[in-house]
Amino acid sequence: MKNESTGLIRIVKAAGYSLKGFRAAWKNEAAFRQEVIAVLPFIILSFFLDVTSVERILLVGVLVLVVIIELLNSAVESAIDRIGPEFHVLSGRAKDFGSAAVLLTIILAIFTWVSVFWPRWF
Repeated sequence: MKNESTGLIRIVKAAGYSLKGFRAAWKNEAAFRQEVIAVLPFIILSFFLDVTSVERILLVGVLVLVVIIELLNSAVESAIDRIGPEFHVLSGRAKDFGSAAVLLTIILAIFTWVSVFWPRWF
């Protein structure tokens, strides 16, 4: 029988793996660092803005979503790079799909922030 962690031990181990992932992304992924540095001031700013709770959730949520999608994109790129350094059209396509997902998420974040503040500014 396999010795599997359950309950609190499993949660603690999972948290450790997550922290390991954050550290690896920070150390090895320039785009991840840039996006975290770009979104943090806006996340902090959102708590000082005169917006509803739902608007704040949207403002923060889309920024966190950018970072989440970047982590997934980095995971795809790492897996592709693990396969080998030679070019393959499907490997390139997978990396392009990940990059497109990040771009769409950034556009969504911009759209959300503009949509919340446009009526207040104009």
